[in-house]
Amino acid sequence: METFRFKTNIKCGACVATVTPHLEKVADVDRWDVDLTSPDRILTVEASGASREEVVKAVTEAGYRAEAV
Repeated sequence: METFRFKTNIKCGACVATVTPHLEKVADVDRWDVDLTSPDRILTVEASGASREEVVKAVTEAGYRAEAV
């Protein structure tokens, strides 16, 4: 299993709700979480086969940014 971390512009619970269906469509994403208390709004993704690029694409399709850290 790999862990990816991204700096995002996901700011609140409603933003998380918007991103959720997009990340749930990515195969092999086992768990994910956004630290809304961090100034960088860090998205942490644990995946057993999904690529970093697939996660970025899903977040972008939801209307947000994800930059690898």
